[in-house]
Amino acid sequence: MSLIEVKHVRKVFETNVRREGRFGALRSLISPEKREVVGVDDISFTIDKGESVAYLGPNGAGKSTTIKMLTGVLEPSGGEILVSGLVPTRNRKLSSYQIGVVFGQRSQLIFDLPVKDSFDLLRYMYSISWERYHKNLKDYSDLLEVGHLLERPVRTLSLGQRMRCEILAALLHDPEILFLDEPTIGLDVVAKERIRAFIESINREKDVTLLLTTHDMHDIERLCQRTMIIDKGSLIYDGSLQYIKDHYATERQIRAVFSDSHAALSAARVFIGMPDIAVHTEEQIVKVTYDQHLTDTSELLRLLLQKADPRDLTMQDESIDALISRIYREGINANPRPVYATVGGSRR
Repeated sequence: MSLIEVKHVRKVFETNVRREGRFGALRSLISPEKREVVGVDDISFTIDKGESVAYLGPNGAGKSTTIKMLTGVLEPSGGEILVSGLVPTRNRKLSSYQIGVVFGQRSQLIFDLPVKDSFDLLRYMYSISWERYHKNLKDYSDLLEVGHLLERPVRTLSLGQRMRCEILAALLHDPEILFLDEPTIGLDVVAKERIRAFIESINREKDVTLLLTTHDMHDIERLCQRTMIIDKGSLIYDGSLQYIKDHYATERQIRAVFSDSHAALSAARVFIGMPDIAVHTEEQIVKVTYDQHLTDTSELLRLLLQKADPRDLTMQDESIDALISRIYREGINANPRPVYATVGGSRR
């Protein structure tokens, strides 16, 4: 049995319709009109022990709603959820011992008290033995480099320091599953790297199952072997990030550096006017941007080397940020487009 099982789950919210006009507010108060809003629409997936899964989608797609249902905060309108063999909403206390939760924009630490006081309260709440508590506190404090922060009030911590303490708090009771909702939001580069390294280590060494929601593609590339994409409440993709890169990335760019601007302009003229190819020159640099599903990279390189003499060549694929943003805008097809070996847009 999988550690997390989600079967045909729906979540529908009821909201009041605000009426317009002079007496609209009064009419809404006397005879309120309700409207249904679908937050999650018939999604199904399973997650096995030790997996590290990214759960992606634009704002309002249903990511946080799904996390709240998995943790028992919200009850599904339909379908079935099992987390460690338990129904989260019916077994909230038992389920809480199996999971740890970190919400990037909400804190479980008490704002005016020292960090350690919040940890002591969590020890009591989860009935953690003193031996286990002190071992976990020391081990995780060392790994997250927060030992010197334990006596400081939470309100005096920077965002990066607080987030490291939040993650430690979520792991004190040794949960099987860690839900991370935007854990690196607003953090600087150094703080993000510390948190990523720690999350990676507990997944690899302690076999903690991870479900991560984030808009930071570096988090996904570093931490997750599997990616799920949700849009308008529906699960539109479940697979590897590498598969998306290989089959859905379209834009590729060749950057060629020449000895001078005259040589660069001569090289640029080779590609100007070709369909599906954009050429940009910048002093002695030429950038050739094209759709790799329509144009064969090897033929472009062969043409460039035959007609010009570049000092340096580099290639760059479409960034994962741009790729995921495009999928949010356009959706994802069940069958990716085939790759054509062409130059100038003629297919072969």
